[in-house]
Formats: sequence, structure tokens, C-alpha cells
Amino acid sequence: MKQALLIICLLVSSLIYSQNSYTVNGETLELKTEIEGTLDLLWTIDNGTYRYFIKTTDNTIVELKNTKNPDTRKYQNEYKTTLEQATKGSGMSTKNVNLTIPSLKKFVDSYNSTSDASYQTQDIKAQPEMRLGVFGGITNSPFIYNPENYTSSVLGAELEVITNAEKQRHSGFLQFRHTFENKDFEYRTTEISLGYRFRALKFRRLDIYADVKFATLNLSDRAYTYTDDNDNVVSANEKETIFDAPFIFGIGADYRISNRSYIMFGFNNLAAIRLENGKHFSTDFTLGYKLKL
Repeated sequence: MKQALLIICLLVSSLIYSQNSYTVNGETLELKTEIEGTLDLLWTIDNGTYRYFIKTTDNTIVELKNTKNPDTRKYQNEYKTTLEQATKGSGMSTKNVNLTIPSLKKFVDSYNSTSDASYQTQDIKAQPEMRLGVFGGITNSPFIYNPENYTSSVLGAELEVITNAEKQRHSGFLQFRHTFENKDFEYRTTEISLGYRFRALKFRRLDIYADVKFATLNLSDRAYTYTDDNDNVVSANEKETIFDAPFIFGIGADYRISNRSYIMFGFNNLAAIRLENGKHFSTDFTLGYKLKL
């Protein structure tokens, strides 16, 4: 379980933004790119403080500062002068520009749009995206007592809501999943779960993510036999309905095959905070198809 949690933590800790090393006034900084164009907008967090920079077409990087006058204790808004010099001749006003990512992003994006006819705006308001998927696979029900480590078939569907259709990093999902019983392991369950997904690694067609189910409702049915006090073999059936917050972790990937469809792969039930492992590491794999609505 510890190894699985470590793998997941490494995935989640991957960088969200593109990041490169720059030297600014003799200081080496790891800067994240927010806007690319005639004028680039870069930023970083240094000892808990946000720092912002612009890069011109000749690769000159200038920091946007807003220091206090030591005598009047008022902010001097040097960043506005820097922006005015960088956009000289555009007629753009910096009067309402604040030293924040959204405000700077809007200003730089507007300037790039006016200075380059081929530029495509990057200041797009976050729009949600919905994807509907169906999947099938196998599982050894790792959190259920399964001494022989039998596997069963799985069939399910999920509705995923990506909070920002442009960056596509964070999403929530509602998942329906049914595990079928087999002749050797007479356990079946229908699970409805809510979860969160983080796309840690993004490539041209492939997204690799970690996810966690933080709420589950299981309707399970298990048949078993036991020997009573008279040495008689008795068959029994146990049905349970359990609502829990187990925090079940998994990893997966989406491979884009068209503008609206994906092949989805999941390696599920790797570890859980509030569930005991049933003595066997997870053998829970699913493969499916996902469609953008």
C-alpha cells in the first residue's frame, strides 16, 4: 500500500504549468509561462510571494514590481510604467491593471491580439467540459476477503466533468460500476461513487492521471458456506448496503483518438485510507471508451 501511495503522490506532484529556468538580473529563477505571444507573461512563487515578469520578442525579461515608497508608505505601481514601455505605441491604458495573474493576463493577451493578427487569444474563461464513458475489465476485489485471489468481471460507466476545458487538469466524476460474481468467488457488488481526478502528465494525445474516490455506496451480495455446531455444511447469503468515505486511490490514462473521443485505461483500487487490503495487491484493470458531450 505504501508503494502505491508513493506512486500516486509522485504523479500528483508533477508540474501543472510549463516551467523553465531563466536568469534575470543575475538571479536564476524557475518561471512558469502563462501567456505566449509578442509579449510573454511569466510568473513564479518565491518564499510564498508571487512575482510576475514579461518577456519581449528579443528575449529581454523584466520583472513587474510594485514597491512601497519608504517615506509615504504608498505603493509606487512601477509595473504599470514597465507595461506602458513594453506596449508603447499601442494606445493601451494600464490604469485598471492590477498586479494579479487574471488582470495581467487580460492586458498582455489584449496587447498580443492587437500587435499580431495571427495571435489566438489565450485569455479564455474557464468552461466546463463533460465526458461520458463506458468500460469493462477485471478485478480481484482487493478490499474484500478473497484468500484464493479470484478475479471477476467488471462493467461500468462514468460521467466526468472537467472544470476548465482549456487546461483540463482537474475534474470530478460520478461512476457506476458493477462487479459480477463467478463460480469460484460468489461475491458481487454494485458501486456508485464520487471522485476527483488530477491529470498530472499531459502529452499531445495522452493524459496520465491520478484519481481518488472519496464517497461510495455499495450494494453487495455474497454467498458462502460454513460448518455449524452439528458438522453440517450450511449455505448462506449475505446482503449489505454500505455508504462510506474510503478515499480509494487509482491511476489511469486517456488516449485521444479523435477530437471528441478517447480510449480510457484504469489501474484501480491501488490503496485506500479507510479500507483494509484483503491480503492481495490490486488486480483491477479497466479499458473503455469515452466521448466528449
